[in-house]
Amino acid sequence: MTNIQWILPVLFILLGLLAGIVGEKVIYERLKNFSSRKKIPGSEIIMRSLHRMIFLWFVLAGCFSAILIHPHVNHGVNLDVLQKILFTIFLYSVTLVLARLSSNFINLFIRKTGGNSASLFSNIAKTSVFGLGTLIILQTLGVKITPIITTLGISGLAVGLALKDTLENLFAGFHLIFSKQVRTGDYVKLDGGHEGYVTDITWRNTTIREVSNNAIIVPNSKLASAIFINCHLLAKESTLTVNVGVNHDSDLENVERITVEVAKDVMQQVSPKLVVHEPFIRFQKFGETSIDFTVFMRVNDFFDQRIARHLFIKALHKRFKIEGIKTLPTSA
Repeated sequence: MTNIQWILPVLFILLGLLAGIVGEKVIYERLKNFSSRKKIPGSEIIMRSLHRMIFLWFVLAGCFSAILIHPHVNHGVNLDVLQKILFTIFLYSVTLVLARLSSNFINLFIRKTGGNSASLFSNIAKTSVFGLGTLIILQTLGVKITPIITTLGISGLAVGLALKDTLENLFAGFHLIFSKQVRTGDYVKLDGGHEGYVTDITWRNTTIREVSNNAIIVPNSKLASAIFINCHLLAKESTLTVNVGVNHDSDLENVERITVEVAKDVMQQVSPKLVVHEPFIRFQKFGETSIDFTVFMRVNDFFDQRIARHLFIKALHKRFKIEGIKTLPTSA
């Protein structure tokens, strides 16, 4: 094959490469911007799934055209092998797009129905699509998949025994999600003293992010059998309680009025939408050195209790000092 005969195949490959760059940088971006402006349902997921694929498909088309237009390029090379390789890459890319679509649409459906997405479902969707896609690719390439399926079925028991711990964590993850004992976004306290927000539930572990941004990795089977507190299970809002002690000579009516006013001011700063829930105090007992009472106020989130407690103690101490009310340690 002369150098001149190579020009046309190389030209088609270069055209495919150029078309891929233009398609990715121009056509893809314009479609993405158009769908974003029109707010077409599901368009963002579709465009995200097609990322880099337009470029790949144009390049594959250029290579395939080079083989078909000038078959002499197969000098010393099996043409059918080249075509099968290109076709396999194309089928795999389509499988990848379908896996992305299934994963993202499942997460979207879960969020639309009021749940919180966990990568457990998206990973299972991806794995299922990839498995089915692999079988289709093998079938297309002329590989008989019936013996493969039969072998997988026979070896399933042995694999299940070998992966006993993994399967326990997988089913424990399903149990946690479907029972709604733990959801992504929940604030949980573990029996070991750790606490934080659940960020993800995978096929093996549950990830919990502490306030300090450290990650706690807990096997699903351990979490499913553990004793823990889910601060968001019944409601995301929570009640902050603060114990206070005042001198026996204090005017309790005045103490109650001032404390409620300060609590309202703090709620206005931390959780303004919950101010409709009037804060209140309840006197508990006559201690040896103080009269003890507890302040109750609502906050948006369990984590908000920290900042609300901080602001309340500062503000109440300042106000009591102005009013001449002496605070004392509460009795045990």
